[in-house]
Order: sequence, then C-alpha cells, then structure tokens
Amino acid sequence: MATCPECDAEVIVEEDDLEEMELGDPWDCAACGSRLRVAGLEPLEFEGDDEDDDDEEEEDGEEKSGEEGAEDEADVDDLDEDDDKDDDKDWDE
Repeated sequence: MATCPECDAEVIVEEDDLEEMELGDPWDCAACGSRLRVAGLEPLEFEGDDEDDDDEEEEDGEEKSGEEGAEDEADVDDLDEDDDKDDDKDWDE
C-alpha cells in the first residue's frame, strides 16, 4: 500500500498502471489533488513533486528580474546624463 506524502491517504494504483510505472513518473493523489512522483517501485512509494513549485518560482523570478532590469536601465541612463553634464563643465573651465 502506497500513501500520499502530502495527506497520508492511500494511493490506489491499478495493476496495469503499476506494471508500466517507472521511477520519476508523475501521479496525482485522488484524495488531495497533490502532484506526486514515483519514488520507489518495490514497495511503491511516492514523493511530492517539487518541480511544479520550482517552475512557479522561476516564473516569479523572471518577472521580477524583468522589472528590476527596467529600473536598472533607467538608473544607467540617469548616470550617463550626469556624466555628460560633468564633461561639459570640464570643457568650459
């Protein structure tokens, strides 16, 4: 008997599915809906699928990076303008 690592409910797997199962295969817990991965075949064991969480974090990181990148570019433009003003002063002196 395999159990869901998230809710401890029994995970029922039909014999045909069990024969085709390989380590790392995805599986959904019918009780709580958690996404699982096959961690062991004999005995059958599941682990939480952290890959979905990683994908979400990467997407969040990309969005933040994009926003921060735009701010950084604006800061660089401001610095360039300040440098141009300083250059003008050197020539006038």
